[in-house]
Amino acid sequence: MTEIPTLDLNDGRAIPEIGLGTYAMTGDDGVEAIGAGIESGYRLLDTAVNYENEREVGRAIAESPIDRGDLFITSKIPGRHHGFDEAIASTEESLARLGLDYLDLHLIHWPNPSVGKYVETWEGLIELRRRGLVKSIGVSNFTAEMLTELVEKTGVTPAVNQVELHPYFPQTELVAFHRSIGVQTESWSPLYRDQGLFDEAPIAEAAAAHDVTPAQVVLRWHIEVGSIPIPKSANPERQRLNAAVFDFALTPAEVAAISGLERGRMKDRDPLTHEEM
Repeated sequence: MTEIPTLDLNDGRAIPEIGLGTYAMTGDDGVEAIGAGIESGYRLLDTAVNYENEREVGRAIAESPIDRGDLFITSKIPGRHHGFDEAIASTEESLARLGLDYLDLHLIHWPNPSVGKYVETWEGLIELRRRGLVKSIGVSNFTAEMLTELVEKTGVTPAVNQVELHPYFPQTELVAFHRSIGVQTESWSPLYRDQGLFDEAPIAEAAAAHDVTPAQVVLRWHIEVGSIPIPKSANPERQRLNAAVFDFALTPAEVAAISGLERGRMKDRDPLTHEEM
């Protein structure tokens, strides 16, 4: 089992440096896959209302021998639940499905700017933290301008912004902005669902040089650039390999070469225009 180190968030809490994505892990197979991830050493489990698997995550937690206090559970508020009261009700429903008393981290899943309620939703998260139902609060898919607006209007800086980030879309400027205001970057789809990424020369060469897999190189690249990757795999062996990225380091030249693969988003999901309810 891999021991995964932690990073400090701006609220004083610690978050694991790599997490397990659970999208599409549903039913008994999903529970088994999530449980295997916990056995492999994952403590950060990432779910969302729109993944429709909070119950499965809750079952895996209940069936695991790992103490609840040693786990770091994240969920996300969907667009249809934007608003102050709606965010509170949505979170209470998530906790009921998960069978938990609190979430370690709760995020606004998408800003949905045309709806115009992400500030109110953020205020709901602040209230939820005050009540102890959520320990840390953050956002997902927010731009630098949106983050600035939240801080200016509420005085509370998100602990995390979870965004699309991978070697084809390294988001260098946004990561630097996060660092400047104390926001921790998280990466969804950190492996770009492969699609040829692993065959890129800088990644294949680094894998050979360090005697690791291309996926491990990419995940280590995330660690090096300061982002927490949340790879999704239901395969226990791949889960184990994905977590085993803390006993080697990439050189600055390798990191730069991998970042140089930049070509854009995986799909057209610009948070200024893409919305999910």
